[in-house]
Amino acid sequence: QLQASGGGLVQAGGSLRLSCAHSGRTFSSYVMGWFRQAPGKEREFVAAISRSGNSTYYEDSVKGRFTISRDNAKNTVYRQMYSLKSEDTAVYYCAGDPAPVYDFSYSKQATYGYWGQGTLVTVSS
Repeated sequence: QLQASGGGLVQAGGSLRLSCAHSGRTFSSYVMGWFRQAPGKEREFVAAISRSGNSTYYEDSVKGRFTISRDNAKNTVYRQMYSLKSEDTAVYYCAGDPAPVYDFSYSKQATYGYWGQGTLVTVSS
């Protein structure tokens, strides 16, 4: 149901925009998040956005460099990345869920029941 795209090779300091498209008709009910997994590391939270798009959340290392947004009319969530660093190299996954538990946390992987296939971002120094 979730298809991520937009990854690729970019030089340090450059920018890139990732997209994640939802194939169903209920996208506006999904809380959405982005996670990443660098080589040899565990998957970690990057950013998340509320159903309406009015609230956004970021991992500390990407604040001010990454932005998350969504277009519910296009069933798509975006993540714009600026000032990329070599440590941003990772496979990026989008994730979503229409009905997370009442006390869910946007940054927890367990919140999300649906995951995209991942898209690789490589930042060259």
